[in-house]
Formats: sequence, C-alpha cells, structure tokens
Amino acid sequence: MGNTEVEQDGWPSPEDKTKSVAKAKGLREQARIGGLRFEAYLPPDLADWLLGLVEEGAFLDPSEAVFVILGEHRDLGPHADLQQELLRRMIQSAADDTRPGIPAEEVFAKLEKQFAAPQPEPAVWKPS
Repeated sequence: MGNTEVEQDGWPSPEDKTKSVAKAKGLREQARIGGLRFEAYLPPDLADWLLGLVEEGAFLDPSEAVFVILGEHRDLGPHADLQQELLRRMIQSAADDTRPGIPAEEVFAKLEKQFAAPQPEPAVWKPS
C-alpha cells in the first residue's frame, strides 16, 4: 500500500486516508490541466495477467492498459444495473464452482505465512 502506515488490521489508518484525500485535492487542478502520472503496484497474479495482454498485443505497455481499463471503469460508473448484473454473475459463477472449498483456517494460515515472508522485488516496466 505504498508508503502509508498500515494498522494492525491491514488497512491504512484514518490519518493516512485523510492525507490521501488532501493530496488528491491538492493535485486535482494541476491534473485537470496536465494529467496525472503515478506509480502502481500490481500483485503477481494481476501483473502476470496484464503482461499477458501486452504480449498478446492488446496493449502497447502497462500504462496504456491502465489508461484504457480505467476509462472503461469510468464509463461503466453510471450504469449501476450493469454493475449489479456483473456482480450477480460473478457470485453465481463462484456458487456454481464444483471445486472443493478451502477451510478458512487454511486460507488465513497461508496469508499469515505470505505476509511474514520477505517479499521479492517487483519487476519494473521502464519506457523504452
């Protein structure tokens, strides 16, 4: 989660949320004129998916993918009925999944182990 302090429950503190809101407000006017450039971290599965799209030629680079995908997300915003239908389908798909479930204790143990282990350095895409 960047450089923010993380509370014991794994979420940013209220103070960090307040700082992020203030930072966004402070950058908004400049961003309206010149756009916004920022660094983003993608967890391994999402990074792998995105790089696969670049390899397939769907996008020139990760930056273009973020631009297009965020635009599509923004365009979907006014269509709450479509969002609800998508959510319903995703839930139904999960309910219909015939694979055996994983006990919660096993999931939490795996997560604790992952959070305790040192994290490898992420790959970095640099413009050519």
